[in-house]
Amino acid sequence: MTDTTARDSNLAKLRPILDRIAAQGVMNRIGGHDCPASNGATFANHSPVDESLICQVARGTAADIDAAAAAAKAAFPAWRDMEAAARKKILHKIADGIVARAEEIALAECWDTGQALRFMSKAALRGAENFRFFADKALSARDGQHLPSPTLMNITTRVPIGPVGVITPWNTPFMLSTWKIAPALAAGCTVVHKPAEFSPVTARILLEIAEDAGLPPGVWNLVNGLGEEAGRALTEHPDIKAIAFVGESKTGSMIMKQGADTLKRVHFELGGKNPVIVFDDADLDRALDAAIFMIYSLNGERCTSSSRLLVQSSIADDFTAKLVERVNRIKVGHPLDPATEVGPLIHKVHFDKVCSYFDVARADGAMIAAGGAALDQPGHYVRPTLFTGARADMRIAQEEIFGPVLTAIPFDTEDQALEIANGVAYGLTAYVWTNDLTRALRVTHALEAGMIWVNSENVRHLPTPFGGVKASGIGRDGGDWSFDFYMEQKHIGLAIGQHPIPRLGA
Repeated sequence: MTDTTARDSNLAKLRPILDRIAAQGVMNRIGGHDCPASNGATFANHSPVDESLICQVARGTAADIDAAAAAAKAAFPAWRDMEAAARKKILHKIADGIVARAEEIALAECWDTGQALRFMSKAALRGAENFRFFADKALSARDGQHLPSPTLMNITTRVPIGPVGVITPWNTPFMLSTWKIAPALAAGCTVVHKPAEFSPVTARILLEIAEDAGLPPGVWNLVNGLGEEAGRALTEHPDIKAIAFVGESKTGSMIMKQGADTLKRVHFELGGKNPVIVFDDADLDRALDAAIFMIYSLNGERCTSSSRLLVQSSIADDFTAKLVERVNRIKVGHPLDPATEVGPLIHKVHFDKVCSYFDVARADGAMIAAGGAALDQPGHYVRPTLFTGARADMRIAQEEIFGPVLTAIPFDTEDQALEIANGVAYGLTAYVWTNDLTRALRVTHALEAGMIWVNSENVRHLPTPFGGVKASGIGRDGGDWSFDFYMEQKHIGLAIGQHPIPRLGA
């Protein structure tokens, strides 16, 4: 089967999915019922592939958020008190439903986001894995510790915090929604979910799957809309006890301010300007593969992308020459073509932002060694780009571009590499390539990042903590770290005898 034939076959499979979505639109789902926006308003959702209209989407209001929060609050006691084994069973059924509709999810996500099918075909299955992982952990979510003292038997337990708000981003929205919502449900919380307005389609599919699996009405509510309208209403709502947000650092700061009056707990996974540091003793072929994968996969629209290449001067020329050759061969094309490696960027607003950095690079004196231009065709396509001759203080080395754009910076010494790596506002991930174990230990200790991989690309392992430092976030996902956010820690002290109690006024 040729690539064109495969693409056309995928388009044929997608067509009835799009027809159904267009006919129904994407409505809010509150308390188990489809709801238009309270004022009837909608907004148009277009595909980045060719700018064609996908559907109309409910433009949620503060009144819609209020209704969803009320539904989540009403459903909370029963969901909280349900046996953990019963919650586990429902979450596994959700995972089964995701697997059954994985192809539909992948095709819809490609069309809605512009992400290549080679990556989105696995995203739905990763979402199912998220639900299975936290389903199995539901049984022990409330387990605590026994901490005896001379006078008390001290025990701890955890209880779900209550209704929570989940705000998810437009890049890989399906998988990231499962990542946040699965542990919330496993903990016993109820949810109000506001997806990103640029990619709302698969959030609706996911909620359909959950309700088909037996999730009670009101446990999970969906309100679409704009950040400054529905999003702000959610972050300010007094009945929402916590906000889990994935997105830009600037937006995270706004959410923290908006939730301050209600002392809302927040969990932020924010931006990154992540370094990949390549020392001259590394396995350079593997380092090259990993550096390319971690910036150009997923259209470069990923918070963990290795967007700064720090390469030791002694190998910089040869390494960069091989890099240029590879970048120029990356296949940009239709996301439903299995051969495509980079698809269109999510939206014209983002496309314009990414393209603006080509002029920024030239103005600051960097060289464009590859790419640096948009494709002259419908849709939001950009050539994979490599900036060389850059300095650490340039905007292209400091600001999150969030596209298929890599900035290469040479360094001489280990100390210089660390100074450059840590010299940004962000601290999400870092990647280190060296075969010197003691150097790896020194460098990982000194790097200001929440997650570091040595001689590897980002390989996600669900029991490990995921999150950043500095402007890259607050809190951690994964394993019990997720439950630390969605649950309150409770201490109970039981007297084991008649210890002396001070007597006042006796």
